[in-house]
Amino acid sequence: MYKIIMLGTGNGGTMDLYNTCFAVQNEKGNFLVDTGGSNEIIKRLSQVGIDYKSIRHIFISHSHTDHILGLFWYFKRISIDALHGYVKEKINVYCNDEVYTAIKEVAKYILPKELNDVIYDIVEFKVLSDGDKYEINGVEYEFFDILAKGNKQFGFKCEFDKIKFAFLGDETLKPALYNKIENYDYVMHEAFCLDAEENIFHAYEKNHSTTKSVSEVMNKLNIKNLILYHTEESHKEKRKQFYTNEAQEYFNGNIIVPDDLETIKIIDNSSL
Repeated sequence: MYKIIMLGTGNGGTMDLYNTCFAVQNEKGNFLVDTGGSNEIIKRLSQVGIDYKSIRHIFISHSHTDHILGLFWYFKRISIDALHGYVKEKINVYCNDEVYTAIKEVAKYILPKELNDVIYDIVEFKVLSDGDKYEINGVEYEFFDILAKGNKQFGFKCEFDKIKFAFLGDETLKPALYNKIENYDYVMHEAFCLDAEENIFHAYEKNHSTTKSVSEVMNKLNIKNLILYHTEESHKEKRKQFYTNEAQEYFNGNIIVPDDLETIKIIDNSSL
């Protein structure tokens, strides 16, 4: 069983929702994708039953604060644990060259030198190029440049027991990449706000999508399951209902609008 455990589902400006990050979980371990923007990442992992010390693979999609800053709090914890002999195995951090430079530069100013030195003993950075493939917890992931208009950003695609799955970062998918995910079983795509509220949240000027705009594209690409995340939070407990309702007007497949700390089971529903 493959699971997506949503540690956070909010965009960079949310206060009650944690910033979007999640763990891909199977029987071989947890693969952490982004870390949010604070030490809340440690608490969130604990809340879903994941020991942060057990994580051996982390992917940082891009260098925006709401995706990368939690990594430094993780580094602080894990380096102290390593100093005391509680962590001995290598931890792999996958990121593009821009993210790698940001991590190196920020870490040297905010972590004590002793801890910073330990990090580079126990962390192995995998600096990604477009199309690089790595096996993580028994799954081959292909990482690719999403051609972001802002900071350089990568997503990935893979297969979970022949179920095709893609994570597309937090910008609107570019037409040049449509062929990468056409007919996929599961696609994770950001939806910054409802279409009627674009004039309030200004999704397009931030290179983001509305629920309507992404649903229309994913429907044309024949996606079976669409996971929407990286949203605003003004609708509180009605957010899931409102986003699902709008998406269903333009998308014929299954819509998933997760809450923080919700688990999504990846199943083969092609015969349904």
